[in-house]
Amino acid sequence: MNVRAVIVAAGGANFGSLREACRRIDIDADVSDDPARIRNATHVILPGVGAAAQAMRGLRERGLDRVLERLEQPLLGVCLGMQLLYETSEEAPGTSSRHAHHPHANPPGPQAQPSGVHRRADPWSASAPLHPLEGEGFKAKASAAIETTQCLGLLAGTVRRLPPAPSWPHMGWNQIAFDVPAHPLLAGLDANDWFYFVHGYAAANTAQTIARCEHGAPFAAVVADRNICGAQFHPEKSATAGRRLLTNFFALT
Repeated sequence: MNVRAVIVAAGGANFGSLREACRRIDIDADVSDDPARIRNATHVILPGVGAAAQAMRGLRERGLDRVLERLEQPLLGVCLGMQLLYETSEEAPGTSSRHAHHPHANPPGPQAQPSGVHRRADPWSASAPLHPLEGEGFKAKASAAIETTQCLGLLAGTVRRLPPAPSWPHMGWNQIAFDVPAHPLLAGLDANDWFYFVHGYAAANTAQTIARCEHGAPFAAVVADRNICGAQFHPEKSATAGRRLLTNFFALT
């Protein structure tokens, strides 16, 4: 198969290291925000560094949200890019930075929220159902409502803030447990492999989770549903295991 890979350029991402990781497995990936080039790719990678609201604003300004929502070829979300695949994220203007080294730049106040940011009932209230990513470590919210950012909606669920303990954000090497080890995206990987994470928000484990991790609470490390895939870790920073996952992704049809 002649792979025509495109890394979506929506601003704020370290495209160079991801593109170099693709080159190490003989894939020359273009970095582009051209809707036509993205639609014509055989494989699309959605990276992300920064915050959900900012990233979604960049996608919408370029009309790339509509492009991504209609793709039928394999799509891989990486780190924040994986989180953007979900319906909503609790990382909205006014929340703490997801990366200690990537703080929000001049977050808008309550009167200047970008489109796609909504308020909903506080999930930590006594009347709300318990979420898999909720527990004692998640009850720090004191307001009656919290903001959420509307994301792509390709996967069901809300991305939530990880607990403050043992540390926040989750930064460094960790191992993953395999829920669906036979999935082709995980071929050749096992529980002895290590992956590099840098994130403060995560999605709960659902039927789409094929590998999970834990840092203060269990969360989805790798997801797959139809043509949609996501890796919460950075494959471009995860040495041999990361290269294997990228190789598996480009083998998907």
